[in-house]
Amino acid sequence: MGVPREIAVVTILAAAQKIFSEHGFSGASIAAVAREAGIPKANIHYYFSTKEILYQEVLHGTVQEWLGDCETWLRPDSSADTALRGYVASKLAFSRTNPNASRLFAHEILGGARHLGGYLSTTLPEAIHPFKETFETWMAREEIPKGDPTHFLFCLWAMTQWYADMQPQVTALLGKETLDEGDFASAAETILSLVLRRVG
Repeated sequence: MGVPREIAVVTILAAAQKIFSEHGFSGASIAAVAREAGIPKANIHYYFSTKEILYQEVLHGTVQEWLGDCETWLRPDSSADTALRGYVASKLAFSRTNPNASRLFAHEILGGARHLGGYLSTTLPEAIHPFKETFETWMAREEIPKGDPTHFLFCLWAMTQWYADMQPQVTALLGKETLDEGDFASAAETILSLVLRRVG
């Protein structure tokens, strides 16, 4: 009996994320992904016909995880305090446990988003619209500082992903080899102190 499609795809995407994050799009190969996944090269081509399609799927998967966190936490029926505490903790946990995914996405963006341009200009703006409306609601209730809701989301992403994307700089400035649970807890409290409106 063959491996179920869902398991095969998850295995391939995990291997591809590792290879792309280590070698970039140009330096990676389907053969290297196949070796990492422990499956024949032909199996990868069965699910992903080209390297670019595989690369795009890896990046889309990261964005979908981030959007999933947004959908879970950034809801207008929750208080900003409760929602943002959950959201920031979840995003920082992703940066801690899966830094390669965040760094690979950042590398793609810094390279001009050559493989994600269409997605970023069409699909993503529609996907983030509900979260902007949530921020507007919280601003109207004076639970977060007033400002542009899109830029508020940018700031949340930037602050939480920084600990993955710039990890060597962060550890160097903190004088540590690796970041521990206490560092991420301090990061969360600092971010929340900046984005939540403090009464009194």
